[in-house]
Amino acid sequence: YIPTRLEAQQDAANLLVGAKTQSHPESTVGVSAGTELLVSPTDDVGKILNALHDLRFHSKSIDVTASVQVASLALKHRRNKNGSQRIVLFVGSPLDGVDNRALAKAGRQLKKNNVSIDVVAMGELDANAEKRKEQVDAADARADDGPDRSAQLATVPARVLAADAIA
Repeated sequence: YIPTRLEAQQDAANLLVGAKTQSHPESTVGVSAGTELLVSPTDDVGKILNALHDLRFHSKSIDVTASVQVASLALKHRRNKNGSQRIVLFVGSPLDGVDNRALAKAGRQLKKNNVSIDVVAMGELDANAEKRKEQVDAADARADDGPDRSAQLATVPARVLAADAIA
């Protein structure tokens, strides 16, 4: 990933933040790194971009299910309750120690709470494929692969710019 995996994720997140905040005046975006909420949902693009720029690599293992729960709670307690709720989860490391059933349970909980999720996978594509798919399928409110899916999986292969793949 060019220049690094973390910087590629930051560029892709910058692209998403710009697109979401410009798409509708009432749209809000929040940033979380693992289980730490860095910015609660806001429309202040400067605050969001600053939080994304200040992200640092952590060598400790991240609990993906807890991260999704923290993001879901942040959405639940957002200021403007109108509009849909969506979590974009960037996975850039192996999901070691994460149980498929726990991911599926988190996905079903999102589906129950009417929260959509998009998973962007970068790195360890083969090792994480089954777990990512399990979570996305459990969270998806639609049975088909049509454009109206409430949960989607985007895989970014190596040597491809993440922002280009997401766009």
